[in-house]
Amino acid sequence: MLNIVLVEPEIPQNCGNIARTCAATRSRLHLVKPLGFDISDRAVKRAGLDYWPMVDLRVYESLEHFLAANPQPDLWLATTKAPRDYTQARFRPDCWLVFGKETAGLPAWLRARYRDRCLRIPMREDARSLNLANSVAILTYEALRQNGFPGLSGVGEMAGPV
Repeated sequence: MLNIVLVEPEIPQNCGNIARTCAATRSRLHLVKPLGFDISDRAVKRAGLDYWPMVDLRVYESLEHFLAANPQPDLWLATTKAPRDYTQARFRPDCWLVFGKETAGLPAWLRARYRDRCLRIPMREDARSLNLANSVAILTYEALRQNGFPGLSGVGEMAGPV
């Protein structure tokens, strides 16, 4: 199972879109506190997130708690500061894609610790970054593509001869 990790996400709409991507792709969502929003049942229902029960969610009190609870994970860090782009990575089916908060990205110490596992999404030089939910979708589907889209339907309604 693919693992999506959001470190201190701040914008509830981004997290909602990412949760929907996780639900649709059978990916596990890991949220590292502090969160910039409420994920209680009441808040989720009020936001109309009817797919939320389909999300395999894990919540951690801090980045240190996350790392202690998941020793030696196959981490890939998404950062605009990475020297190589995501197409150079070879994702395993159970890898962990890690994304930082919208306003600051991932902490420098984490990027330094996993320097050879940092990836970026190519974009023009004068653009600061892509939207977090879009970045998660790009890397999630690339990881799934590399592994043959395990457990996902490859058949649409136009299957067979047209």
